[in-house]
Amino acid sequence: MRIRATVAAVTGALALSALAVPAAQADDQIPNLASLVPSTSKATPFTAAAPADESYGDTKITSVTVNGGKNIVVGTTVQKAFTVSVTATDPEGIYDAYPVLWHGADVDNPDGVILPEGLEDEQVGSCTHSSATTATCKVTLIADPQTNIYGNILAGTWKVWVGAIGNDGDYIIRDAYKTTKVQRYSKLTVNASPEPVKKGKTITVTGKLSRANWDDNQYHGYTNQSVKLQFRKKGSSTYTTLKTITSNSTGELKTTVTASTDGYFRYSFAGTTTTPAVNATGDFVDVQ
Repeated sequence: MRIRATVAAVTGALALSALAVPAAQADDQIPNLASLVPSTSKATPFTAAAPADESYGDTKITSVTVNGGKNIVVGTTVQKAFTVSVTATDPEGIYDAYPVLWHGADVDNPDGVILPEGLEDEQVGSCTHSSATTATCKVTLIADPQTNIYGNILAGTWKVWVGAIGNDGDYIIRDAYKTTKVQRYSKLTVNASPEPVKKGKTITVTGKLSRANWDDNQYHGYTNQSVKLQFRKKGSSTYTTLKTITSNSTGELKTTVTASTDGYFRYSFAGTTTTPAVNATGDFVDVQ
């Protein structure tokens, strides 16, 4: 199955990955941080020589920014690349720092992992040094609905594992420094008819709310969701809410209004933890 193949591939990559200890410190007794990176294999549970939250010396992580502070939204076919920035400090300077996103209740047995590119490189992060002691290291991660985003169970809140190492070999890791959301891409349509319509007559507004299904890589209706019908008068830039309706068992939307003036109708969905907010493109109706 695809999920098992993905888990095996990711586990293999993690077995080779590390926050590399600087060459000058290679002979020192400093733990290999690779053993502290989360593993996605349920068949081979995570084991480590030290607790998941661990530090040695005086290295500190001061901030982590995921995807510019925005949620990570993934569809059914296209990879979503995003940047994570890790800022860390050490009196001797920062050698490297990088994050790993993981999903699940327990870092010992996560059911999903998103890894940074270049884990086999000597240094993973692209680090900019703002001072002799502080650096911000950026890495690119890819959420792929064909591999690491393998099912709907992964939608929602993910945790951010972060590690940083100083030039002197001091290090720090945090298994859940912060959280971010990985969401299922949403779509929303609208159609108002008839067009044109006489003033005072009935306008029927239909549409559909759907979202990515990572189990089968198709889009399916998002059922039983509150969706607002909004209207913008011709010449205005502001939408006002006319009413709120609920999507049916297939995600379909349908309601009626009375024609009063020229303008645009749209549906608007506020979003959920697993699915982002989305607005339909306004449909113009000429009222005569």
